[in-house]
Amino acid sequence: MKKPLLLVVFSLFASVVFAQPIKVMLVTGGHSYDTLQFFQLFDRIQEIDYEHFAQPDANKAIASGVADDYDVLVFYDMWNSITAEQKAAYTRLTKQGKPFLFLHHALASYQNWPAFEELIGGRYVEENKNIPEDEWSEYEHDVWVYCSIENYTPVTAGFRELRFFDEVYDNIRISDNVKPLLRTRHPKSADYVAWENRFNASTIVYIQSGHDKRTYETEEYQKLLLQAIQYLNTYNK
Repeated sequence: MKKPLLLVVFSLFASVVFAQPIKVMLVTGGHSYDTLQFFQLFDRIQEIDYEHFAQPDANKAIASGVADDYDVLVFYDMWNSITAEQKAAYTRLTKQGKPFLFLHHALASYQNWPAFEELIGGRYVEENKNIPEDEWSEYEHDVWVYCSIENYTPVTAGFRELRFFDEVYDNIRISDNVKPLLRTRHPKSADYVAWENRFNASTIVYIQSGHDKRTYETEEYQKLLLQAIQYLNTYNK
């Protein structure tokens, strides 16, 4: 009788957790994107209630403590300017266990802040005269990306394979500490295109797909984002 009781308790807990809209702080800035379709994507996710912050105001808000009021922080920015106070605010949030979801070009943010690479679990290395050329990352637009499931978690539940007409990154740095979620065998892509990471007390998910409206408008991408947000939300309770 114990097992069914535990399942009932968990189901009740899950229904309470997901009954209320998840409060999302959505951050953009530093890279062009299909603005209308991007926000339509988040408008369609009925399970969340999001507020948009554009850089540099987003980092100012984070430094002022605004992020404390949100369940999950979602980043679709590609930003490099950050003050010591703002870095300290990010670090404080991770020590408190605030969950983060990073999308696509966010992997190229904060090239000169080593702790950010540890936080997100990797880095897209931009061209820099101080870095050997063979370490620079590369990208390829407008390709079919077939993604297989590397690890089944609540983020990847219900999928067998995902396919997006998107952009791939190659020669990126990926930490050995991450838990890979999605793999692709595209010849111009790194092996892993989504992963889960832990930094201080925070759980972090990175999803590389999401270049433009052709991905935003797919049901698979909407489901993947929702499941990632719901999964991360469980760590904020």
